[in-house]
Amino acid sequence: MILPLIAVLSAAVAPATAAPDYDNSASWVPGRMMRAAAPGTLPVARYPKVDVFYVHPTTFRDARWNADLTEESRADGPNVPLMARQAGVFNACCRVLAPWFRQASFRAFADRNTGGEDAYDLAYGDVLRAFDHYIAHDNHGRPFMLVGHSQGALHVLRLLRERIDGMPAAAHMVAAYAIGLGISEGDFGTTYKHLQPCRGSIETGCVISWASFLEGSETASYIARNEAKYRKVHDGGDPKLLCVNPLTFDATQPSAGKDLNPGTLPIGAGLTPPVVAGAVGARCENGVLLVTPPPAALGLDPIPGGGNMHYHDIALFYAAIRTNAVARADAFLKGHR
Repeated sequence: MILPLIAVLSAAVAPATAAPDYDNSASWVPGRMMRAAAPGTLPVARYPKVDVFYVHPTTFRDARWNADLTEESRADGPNVPLMARQAGVFNACCRVLAPWFRQASFRAFADRNTGGEDAYDLAYGDVLRAFDHYIAHDNHGRPFMLVGHSQGALHVLRLLRERIDGMPAAAHMVAAYAIGLGISEGDFGTTYKHLQPCRGSIETGCVISWASFLEGSETASYIARNEAKYRKVHDGGDPKLLCVNPLTFDATQPSAGKDLNPGTLPIGAGLTPPVVAGAVGARCENGVLLVTPPPAALGLDPIPGGGNMHYHDIALFYAAIRTNAVARADAFLKGHR
């Protein structure tokens, strides 16, 4: 996740703990943690025919570079509500599988040049082994979605490059939801030789992404930083960031009023309180998703110091994403009987 520089950068680096064994069920998030559904939305699927491989965002605030599995899976840790609020969005369509992995810490985000990249590589190594284990032992030819937010989206994008794009697994991928991370339009056809963005609401085999900011907030630095990353790698092409509006999931409808939002998930009692319909609208502009009005009354606040709604990229559009995942899974199943 995106955070200001944290004060722990000078702390000693602890060695990485042992790699997870994905033959062991303890290395996977228990299914019960992802079976909650917000009241007023589609029910949990009883016999899902599609899988979701979900990779969670950064929650580890320690001074070390990477978390260990004991801290990852703590019953009182931050990952428990996170799984209900994020991974649980997809349980109306799918069986959700999520690995515990040695996630890179907030420190790794803030200090990418002196150890952070190695921390992300270690985390991705776990995610890659978990995905390979899933394909080898649990997939059995079933359609699947890749879903990740923030750090999770970073790992999903790398999975797309190394395990999906132009490879046999692509034939089984319903879609990839890589949320809260900048992906340039020009990456498609270059970084990804075969994959394309999802332009329609039930298009399959494609990639979906957005990053949320409050309307009127400063987005120029975020856009410039991500476009510069693209130009560093590519000569030419379009550096503009991909923005798929999660209220329409349709490239021809980049703007939607709050009346089209079927439900935002507030911060409240329990893991999944009832959604609030019509709370916010959203529109894509210059590759970012602008949200209005500010949903502070729902407990959904921006990152301090700006209007970045990164923490709530999914909660803001909970019911719309849930409905879209069901429709996209159904479209894939009908087209691949």
